[in-house]
This record gives sequence, C-alpha cells and structure tokens, in this order.
Amino acid sequence: MLRRADMIQASVCVFCGSSGGADPRYTAAAADVGRAIATRGLRVVYGGASVGTMGAVADAALAAGGAVLGVIPAALDAREIAHSGVTELRVVDSMHVRKQTMADESDAFVALPGGFGTLDELFEIATWRQLGLHDKPVALLNGFGFYDALIQWIDHAVEARFVSRDVRALITVLPSVDALGTWLDAVAPGARGPRRGPDVR
Repeated sequence: MLRRADMIQASVCVFCGSSGGADPRYTAAAADVGRAIATRGLRVVYGGASVGTMGAVADAALAAGGAVLGVIPAALDAREIAHSGVTELRVVDSMHVRKQTMADESDAFVALPGGFGTLDELFEIATWRQLGLHDKPVALLNGFGFYDALIQWIDHAVEARFVSRDVRALITVLPSVDALGTWLDAVAPGARGPRRGPDVR
C-alpha cells in the first residue's frame, strides 16, 4: 500500500475528462482504472463529475467498494454535473483551489486520455515535482496510443533542450490499464513526500 500518515487512507488522483470521447474504449478503460485503484484499497481523488470518463472512474471505484473524493468548482457544479454518490464531494471556489485540493489529498497521480483540462492538471503537477515542491509519482496512461503525439512532442522538447532528460523521467508513460496496475504495485511501498501539496497561492 501507499504509505499512510495519521491513519489517512492513501489516495491516487486521476486526471480525466467530463467527456467520454468518441471511442467507448476510453470510458471502459477509465472504469478499469477506478476498479484497479479501489481493489488495491486506495482512495480515488478526481474532479467530482458524474459524467464522462470522470463519472466512469468514480462509478467503478464505488462499485468495487472503494472510497472516492470528488473536488469540483462551484462554477462547474451544474455544467459537469457533480457526482452526488461519491464518498465525499467538495465544492470549491475555483479551478486553482480544485487542483490544490487534489494535490493535497493525493499520494500519486495518473492522467487518462482527456482534453485541455487534463493536460493542464498533468503538467502542473509534473512541474511542481520538477521544482521539488513534492515527490509523488506521476504517470500518463497512453491507452490505445491516445498520447503518442504528445509523447513525441515531449521527447522533441528534450532534444531541443527545453526539457531535461531527468525531468522527462518524472512522468511514467503507461501503455495500458494492466501496466497501471503494475505501476501502482511498484510505487506503493515507495510513495514519498508530504501529503499536503505545494501552496502556490
């Protein structure tokens, strides 16, 4: 298990979307991720919506007996349709507070296929790790090759010396949900750093 502090359940933050995408495999994979986290006794932390891949992650984790913390800004409460069935739902003031809260509450992070919001969350948490503001594992689930072009761009940025190879290595690329399970099992004993995320307000 990921290390627990003060008897708080260890948590994995899932960055994903309020859309399910054009291919039903994305939603199915999101549900598999929720189950993979819950069946390991870990809590899911996510963006709080009941729709899209966000809803699929939460529903599957709950069905597997897991705990789920949803964090949603008040402005998106109606638009993204907040999930009323999660273990805990926090309605916060802004997108920034949402990201800060998810960082505070999580011990590891994984981004699923998604849009601008998902990438914003992924790169912000990776940048915070680059700056030494936390030391929590970060992964990118490249299901069905969704992020192939993004990974090529990251590697191009390394070659152009805008990103160092050490920083590139901070994001673990996972090709499948099975690989995610293996990653969770591997990082669990070594999850490090304070539970509280960086305060950048």
